[in-house]
Amino acid sequence: MNKKVAFYTLGCKLNYSETSSIGRLFNNAGFDTVDFTDTPDVYVVNTCSVTDNADKKCKKIVKEALRINPNAFVTIVGCYAQLKPKEIAEIPGVDMVLGAAEKFQLVDHITDLTKKPKAVILNQPVSNANEFVPSYSFGDRTRTFLKVQDGCDYSCTFCTIPLARGSSRSDTIENVIAQAKDIAASGVKEIVLTGVNLGDFGIREGKREDRFLDLIMALDGVEGIERIRISSIEPNLLNDEVIAFVATSKRFVPHFHIPLQSGSDKILGLMRRRYKRELYANRVAKIKQLMPNCCIGVDVIVGFPGETREDFVDTYNFLNDLDVSYLHVFTYSERENTPAAEMCGVVPGSTRADRSKMLHILSDKKRRAFYETQIGKTYEVLFEADLKDGIMHGFTRNYVKVKTKYDPILVNELRTVQLTAISPDGDVEITESEEILVH
Repeated sequence: MNKKVAFYTLGCKLNYSETSSIGRLFNNAGFDTVDFTDTPDVYVVNTCSVTDNADKKCKKIVKEALRINPNAFVTIVGCYAQLKPKEIAEIPGVDMVLGAAEKFQLVDHITDLTKKPKAVILNQPVSNANEFVPSYSFGDRTRTFLKVQDGCDYSCTFCTIPLARGSSRSDTIENVIAQAKDIAASGVKEIVLTGVNLGDFGIREGKREDRFLDLIMALDGVEGIERIRISSIEPNLLNDEVIAFVATSKRFVPHFHIPLQSGSDKILGLMRRRYKRELYANRVAKIKQLMPNCCIGVDVIVGFPGETREDFVDTYNFLNDLDVSYLHVFTYSERENTPAAEMCGVVPGSTRADRSKMLHILSDKKRRAFYETQIGKTYEVLFEADLKDGIMHGFTRNYVKVKTKYDPILVNELRTVQLTAISPDGDVEITESEEILVH
């Protein structure tokens, strides 16, 4: 019988794409991929280290894996494994820790599944992680996360990602197109482009220069993919050309996720962000001018060192007045080896929590206000396989989450629906008449 391997992924969409690629390497080596609870012979935990909470989750996952199979070979990869390999090696039951330059050779390193008295650490300096390794997620019938860029050359004072993933590097447009065609052939309807600093995509060799705009223009011509979504893009890299192209694209959808981090120019400076809030507001205005129904998501950090009450109110008011659709709120947590961890003006934990709660409430209001502008409109919805209490969900092109009674025929199908009302749980209800649901 083949050996069994199970995966657990923490963190971003990029991690999910890489986990799937590592999984295919195991499958090619004769392993069967199974569920976490199916007593696998090998556990692979792909970690994140954006917050302290992600570190704690890693320890909990290892403990649960060993409860299910005390003899399982436990391997840790990902950002946490690059940043703190010795700390991970001290977790009881961990057998191997692989850094950024080694994780895609994981199968080659596992030659003996015997539990180790002490974890083996394979971790080179992050500067050695200088090659781009293509990845895309697999297993979700509806959408795939396609990695086109990795690493980051920015130096934001709060961020450990350059320390964990290395410098910015990209795939070639030719290879991305080939992968997109493979994804289309599998029946997946939607691709989500992912990367650490997606807008920094580019291959620059001699006189040749491929930009992010060149990439999305090429992808727009791939037959068989109904939708392409940009996962997250820095405001200083989201230029008017990209916005204008998406507005007229056949496949790229009217949905942007644009990190802001703070609405205070003072805090943006302390963070070493590469823009001021005026530029951000101009980007939002341009998007709404060309795509009035576009959904815009925002990343924001609360409790950064030096953030006074006035700075937070500045951020709150800026977001309140901005025509955006939802917020992803992060409570600042100190990360070792980052400049921010040494800054003065530490914000008390209780204050960070209070500010986070206020922005979560604002996010709920923003999302509902956006949904209310969409009621009565007719859209295509891509339905997903999730099922709970007889209800299934799907998303419009502009990221409105809709729900309807479960129908297996609708899974991974595009159907034209009319948005009729917002339900008590915040999702949008749709007209259920066959005349509208079925083309």
